[in-house]
Amino acid sequence: MSIAEIMHEDVVTVEPSTLINDAITTMEVHGIRHLPVLDDGRIVGMVSDRDLREYQTPLSEALARPKEAQHRLLSPVSEAMATDIVFVDREEDIQKAVDTMLHYNIGAVPVVDRSTLSLVGMVSYVDILRLFRDTTV
Repeated sequence: MSIAEIMHEDVVTVEPSTLINDAITTMEVHGIRHLPVLDDGRIVGMVSDRDLREYQTPLSEALARPKEAQHRLLSPVSEAMATDIVFVDREEDIQKAVDTMLHYNIGAVPVVDRSTLSLVGMVSYVDILRLFRDTTV
């Protein structure tokens, strides 16, 4: 089975200039934990909820130093994103997505059209688990 058969095509993305606070809100609204970062339509980074957690100040510290807390949340996503992007091609077998996520210890991987390197979808461990559940029941 190819990755294209289980990937999500309606990928929520952000730009490098998107504020950390806005990226956090986007993830919460859409119930996602990974955001591809696109610049002029090309994937230039990935940001996860774990990456953004570092920018969220504990409440006690935010109350003690509100300007610092606000400054952190108003930083651009480009400061938090990973730029060493791993991806899979939509025509590859699902096993490739599983192997990639396990090797790099990541929970989701962008799916690209290898001929154009344009983002066409995302596959997460949840997609893999759903497939496993549906094929073993």
